[in-house]
Amino acid sequence: MSIRHGLLALLERGPRYGSQLRTEFESRTGSTWPLNVGQVYTTLNRLERDGMVAQGGQDEAGHALYAITDAGLAELRTWFEKPVDRTSPARDELAIKLAMAVGAPCVDIRDVIQSQRRHTVKAMQDYTRLKAQALVAVESGGARERDDVAWLLVLEQLIFQTEAEARWLDHCEARLIRLSTTMPPASPSAPAPAPASGSASGSPSGSASGSASPSAADPAPAPAPAAPNPITTTPASTSGGAR
Repeated sequence: MSIRHGLLALLERGPRYGSQLRTEFESRTGSTWPLNVGQVYTTLNRLERDGMVAQGGQDEAGHALYAITDAGLAELRTWFEKPVDRTSPARDELAIKLAMAVGAPCVDIRDVIQSQRRHTVKAMQDYTRLKAQALVAVESGGARERDDVAWLLVLEQLIFQTEAEARWLDHCEARLIRLSTTMPPASPSAPAPAPASGSASGSPSGSASGSASPSAADPAPAPAPAAPNPITTTPASTSGGAR
C-alpha cells in the first residue's frame, strides 16, 4: 500500500490538512488500512521535501493546508499508469508457515491448514456482509457515494483474495494427501552378515567343507530403522465433504 500516492490522490481534489487526509483515506478504504496522524504528517513532510506538495495557508480553524504541486501531479499520473509490480511479491506469512510445516516433527500440517481455512472462510463471510451494506449505500446514492464505491471495490478485492486463499488451502491439503499415499516407503538397509564363530578345523560342529555356523551367543544385528517420511500427514476421511 502506498500512503504517499494515496495522499497525493486526495490532494488532487483540493488542499487538505493532516487529520482531514487521514479521515478521507480511511473513508475511501473502509479503514482496511488505518492510518494515524503521525504517519500522515511524516509523509506530508517527505512529499514537501521532494517538492510534490506545498503548504498553502490555513483554514478558518487554523489548520495548515497542503496542496499538490505540478511535480506531485506528474508523480500521481505515473503511479496510476504504471502496473503494480508482481515480480517481487511481498512475504506471505501463511505460505511461509506451510512451507516450514512440511516434514516438521512437532506439527501436523493438516491441522495448520484446517485451522487457517476456518479463519479464512469466516473472514470471507464478514467481507460479504460488508459488501451487502456497501451495495445498499451505493444504490441509495448520497453525498458519500464516491467513497462508498471506493469501499465496495476494496471489499470485492478482499473477497476474491480470501476465496483464492481458501481454494489454495484445499489444493495444498489434497496435494499432501496424494503425496502421502503415493510416495514409496523408504526401504531399510540390509543387515550386515553375522561374524563367523570359528573354522571347521577348530569347531567340532563344523561342516566338512570348513564353514562354521554362527554361535548362539552372537545375536544377529538389528535392521537399520527406515528413513522418516518427509510428509507428516495422513489421508483425510472422505466423509468430511468439501470445505
